[in-house]
Amino acid sequence: MLVLVVYDIPDDKRRTKLATFLEGYGRRVQYSVFECFMDFSKMQQLYDALKRRVKPEEDNVRLYWITKDSFERALSIGSPLPEAPPNFYIF
Repeated sequence: MLVLVVYDIPDDKRRTKLATFLEGYGRRVQYSVFECFMDFSKMQQLYDALKRRVKPEEDNVRLYWITKDSFERALSIGSPLPEAPPNFYIF
């Protein structure tokens, strides 16, 4: 499924590190928004990794699990809708 990661990190250095970290999980679609395709267990692993990287008293990070039904009813202006990666690759 699609996991939407949204964050507000006031510290520039921590924000840059977090964005770089999240690039390994998904596609950046806005300055502080990433779209990541993963199952629930991978989302939990990401959540645990994020908890180690943020300061809860200063930062705000949210993960939204977007169900297939909701994802298929999404609308977009200005950019294409997210596409799930293929189930397999042929080399």
